[in-house]
Amino acid sequence: MKFSIGIPAYKASFLKECVDSVINQTYPDFELIIVNDASPQDIEGIIMTYTDQRIRYFKNARNFGAENVVDNWNKCLSYAQGDFFLLLGDDDRLESNFLSEFLSLIKQHPDLDVYHCRSIIIDDHSRSVGVTASWPEFETVYENIWHRNNTNRLQFVSDFLYRTTVLKQNGGYYKLPLAWGSDDISAYIAIGNKGIAHTNKPIFNYRRNDQTISSSGSIHLKLNALMQQSQWLSQFLNHPPLDSLDQIFYENIQAEKRKIIQKKKILTISKSYKKGVGSQFFYWILNKSKYDLTFAEIAYSLIEYAKQKATKNN
Repeated sequence: MKFSIGIPAYKASFLKECVDSVINQTYPDFELIIVNDASPQDIEGIIMTYTDQRIRYFKNARNFGAENVVDNWNKCLSYAQGDFFLLLGDDDRLESNFLSEFLSLIKQHPDLDVYHCRSIIIDDHSRSVGVTASWPEFETVYENIWHRNNTNRLQFVSDFLYRTTVLKQNGGYYKLPLAWGSDDISAYIAIGNKGIAHTNKPIFNYRRNDQTISSSGSIHLKLNALMQQSQWLSQFLNHPPLDSLDQIFYENIQAEKRKIIQKKKILTISKSYKKGVGSQFFYWILNKSKYDLTFAEIAYSLIEYAKQKATKNN
């Protein structure tokens, strides 16, 4: 079969809408793999209402949890039999032409291992509240990293479609705590020396809500993930490109790397002050070496929190 779609399921709220969006694809050659991460919610009851033979349902004996959510991503991947693999969030959804549009993109760029699409952002009422920026049809890995770092591209794990064999050969999705940056690094590895192709048709719907890991999760785990992202990028930059245009992107990434990571650290720490400014400030001072922080970064995080609070009050 052509496509495998994996849903690592834990939340029941929007699961039916998510599954329906897959079942109603105009291109029918796919399998839908649903892996229940030992959820206390009635995931199984929802899935048992379907009789579509393309659905394959599994249930984990134990819960991987938010910190190790990438393990469940890769559990979904392990069951995949299709040529291409998509990981779909249990509260997100696909436009009906999602697979047919990607099939067209694959035919235009048949030698690549990863493809990408534009997305519509929806709220808890499934209303459209935004759309991600357009991309060029083709990019190298250096241009892709540069844009992600410098133009604040908004992207999600379900924006990306992978060649299944290559994703498995790469060890699956790159594991970071809370999957914080896992989608980025997984894509960079798959792009490799070949590049990535993109469609500007918004065919994926990302649901923004307070239950997503990006809206919650431990500040400390996110900082650990940021340190690991920094280490991966440093290792990646040990191999400069030969192409003259890529060399420009490479040099910019190299020059801006520390600043980009610092900015992410400051924004991450600033969110902790909701628990109490004084106690959190001194906590970061006492633990700055543990999280590879500087006094200046901690001070700027306090300023950032004050700015966010003032903006919210206005």
